[in-house]
Amino acid sequence: MQNTVSTLFSLAATTLLTTTLALPVGAADSPTFMVIDGHNDLPWQYHERFGNRLAPLDVAERQEDMEPPLHTDIPRLREGGVGAQFWSVYIPIESYGGAAGDAARVLQQMDVVRRLVERYPDDLALAMTAADIRSAAAEGKIGSLMGIEGGHAIENSLGTLRSLYAAGARYMTLTHSKGLAWADSATDAPRHDGLTAFGESVVKEMNRLGMLVDLSHVTEATMHDALDTVTAPVIFSHSSARGLNDHPRNVPDSVLKRLPKNGGVVMVTFVPGYISQDRRDWDLARAGEKARLEAMYPYDEAVQEAGLAKWEASHTRPEATLAQVADHIDHIRKLAGIEHIGLGGDFDGISAVVEGLEDVSTYPALFAELKRRGYSDSDCEAIGGENVLRVLKANEEEAQRLQKKRLAEDPPADAIGAE
Repeated sequence: MQNTVSTLFSLAATTLLTTTLALPVGAADSPTFMVIDGHNDLPWQYHERFGNRLAPLDVAERQEDMEPPLHTDIPRLREGGVGAQFWSVYIPIESYGGAAGDAARVLQQMDVVRRLVERYPDDLALAMTAADIRSAAAEGKIGSLMGIEGGHAIENSLGTLRSLYAAGARYMTLTHSKGLAWADSATDAPRHDGLTAFGESVVKEMNRLGMLVDLSHVTEATMHDALDTVTAPVIFSHSSARGLNDHPRNVPDSVLKRLPKNGGVVMVTFVPGYISQDRRDWDLARAGEKARLEAMYPYDEAVQEAGLAKWEASHTRPEATLAQVADHIDHIRKLAGIEHIGLGGDFDGISAVVEGLEDVSTYPALFAELKRRGYSDSDCEAIGGENVLRVLKANEEEAQRLQKKRLAEDPPADAIGAE
């Protein structure tokens, strides 16, 4: 299988390069390896900008001049060597009560992905399995997978989880920015010190289905509880290393050290505040100044805005760099190994970008930096996508094993919500 996958990566890279527009300046000297990216929010851009209508935005054409900037279109995906993309089918969790409606909204975002594939059949192919990705690559197409960002989408129901998997979701991030009734979020006050019994049932059912358990956005305790529960490799669809940047969205060293046994992959993200500690510190200081101004002038937004602009003028914003992203890859390699690294740019889900990684065309620049640091071609192939293919295949095989042993889970006796 190793030789087959490597052949497919080479074929995909050749096909991608020979069918693109002119490469960007400097890219001709950058190595291109097939990328399977873990997280891209283009579907939400369609929602926010155009009410989920595709006609106003033709991603077959270059769209880098849009305002606000768009990071993704098909020509730039080709330039970046993207052979498969997990499209985030995101819905916000502004308030959480497990009420009906979240699943329907997720299905609407899944419909956006399906219509994108239908609209651009020469470039995109719907993918549900590792084999589908390989088939798409052999045809010179970009495999399109769907990942749910936030377990609020299942409305506290294993039945809804199963239905969303049947509709095409191939990973689920257990939480988003707020905690759930069954799992704690990294950016909210903890309620359960990890997973509840129902949360463990969710994770077990995801393994039975073959849906990747995504641990981006969850607390360290939730990460450990999930690793104690799963029987298949996990992913972090868009997170970096907390050992280099003490952001709660990053993966702590204690978890990185467990990945070799689990087999999972951290898909390093390009969010500036997760990459640069200086940028993280600046963001926190800015948030503090904003809160101070709002408290001092609660009814005068103009004064608040003027005060914040003055603060920003006297506090230069640090920029995150491509080299710092490579530092995160180095750190994960040191603690977990090359087999446990992937890429999850979070493009079109971020308002600021890393210098040198401004859009989906720039992955070759990152590989060039890794090559300068001594990474081999096989290392870059692993990071680019081979590791994710392995995780997908392992989850598919574990699902086949589990489905022979038991049927779909009934709701636990103390289940949250109703089936």
